[in-house]
Formats: sequence, C-alpha cells, structure tokens
Amino acid sequence: MTYSYTKSYKQKKKPIVVMFSYISVFIGTLVLLWSFFPIILFQLNQVFAAVHVSPVDKKNLASPLRQGLSIYDDRLEPYYSTYLRDFTKVQDWFPQSPQSLTKRKQITDYTIDVPRINLVGSKVIVGGEALDKSLVQYGNAVYPGEVGNTVILGHSTLPQLYKEDDYKSVFTYLPSLERGDEVKVHINGFSYTFVVFDMFTVDPSDTWVLDGKAEESVLTLITCVPPGTFWKRLIVRARLSGI
Repeated sequence: MTYSYTKSYKQKKKPIVVMFSYISVFIGTLVLLWSFFPIILFQLNQVFAAVHVSPVDKKNLASPLRQGLSIYDDRLEPYYSTYLRDFTKVQDWFPQSPQSLTKRKQITDYTIDVPRINLVGSKVIVGGEALDKSLVQYGNAVYPGEVGNTVILGHSTLPQLYKEDDYKSVFTYLPSLERGDEVKVHINGFSYTFVVFDMFTVDPSDTWVLDGKAEESVLTLITCVPPGTFWKRLIVRARLSGI
C-alpha cells in the first residue's frame, strides 16, 4: 500500500489586512471609551462625594416602579426596559406620581438662567409634557418665588452630544453645579435669584422629591444621570436669596 503526504503551507496574512484589523480594534476601543467615559466619570464623582446619594431613610420612600417601568416585558429590570420608552415625555419620569394642575390663576411659562452651565433664557412650560421642546415645571401648585417647592425637569444626554439650542440636552451639565451657584428665574415680570444648597441622586421611584411642601421658597431641578442613561435622577435644590 502506498501512502502520499502533502505538506501544507500556512498562508501568510497580507500586511494590509493585519494593519486594517488592528486599526479597526483601536477605533472600536476609542468609540467605547468615548461613549462610556462620562458615565464612568460620573459614577466615580459620586463615590468621591461630589454628588452624594440621598440621605433620606428608605422607609420613607415611595414603592418601587418596577411594574410601571417594565411595561414592555415584565421579566426585564427597569434599567433595561427604560431604553424602550420615550423619556421626552414627563409622564414617563415618575409614572406613580402624575402631575396635576390646580384651578388657580395660570402662569403658562417663564424662563430661567443657570450661569454656571451657560443657560440663558431657557423656557419653562408649566404643566407641560414635551421635554424635547422646553423645560417643564411639574404641576402648578407652587410657582418660583412662592413658599414651597417648585420642581423643574430637564432632559440630558452624553456631553459629546450636547447642543446649546437643543432641549433634549439642556440639563446635560447640571452635575457641574456646585453649592453656592445661582439660578435666576424670570416670571410674571419679576426676577428671582436662587442659590444651590443641596445636590444628591435618587431612584426613579423616589417620588418624594416632587413634594411641593417646604417652609421656604425652594427650586428643585431634576435630570437623568449618569449622562446618557435613565438609571438615576439628579436632584439640585436651591433656595430663594433675593429678588
């Protein structure tokens, strides 16, 4: 019986193909870092106390929004299902606490300035729904300058996608605020100056932050964090300091 053997030669990859592969991997890595760096940075910043977690006792918080946030698939955790929903609508931010409007005299809109993050004349719609069109005041029980807590919601995105004239990214740099920074409100012919005194993060289920009761005039600014996600809510609170 005769056997024959054939020696195989491993074909060498062309240098240009190898080079292209390395370049593709390098570009892919850069894109991932570009996308996730703001999220990682925010989380590290929170750990090292620039933005701290709410100190409120968990027993005082509202019940979780697991069912409300997972309407597409009950088996999914809220953090996944939120990406399937339109968060430019106010009704999706706090499903268990829908905003309501009283029969009091209506002020339909006003503007705010936040010098630290270069916001000037940003429009606030009272009781609005479309966060891609303006900032929105949650309900109308308390207006800025009155005793109580006025809540304003604003959209955010990855810092790389920020556009100065786009309300879908208007509060992107809200985490950059510091205690002592000013927020100016121009409403009904008056201008009020508020000074930031507290910043913390909460879960979407922590609807107590919407409570309009306060012993002084308080302004609460809310956006989603980390940047580009809907995982948490950043709460920035400021108190009236002057007119």
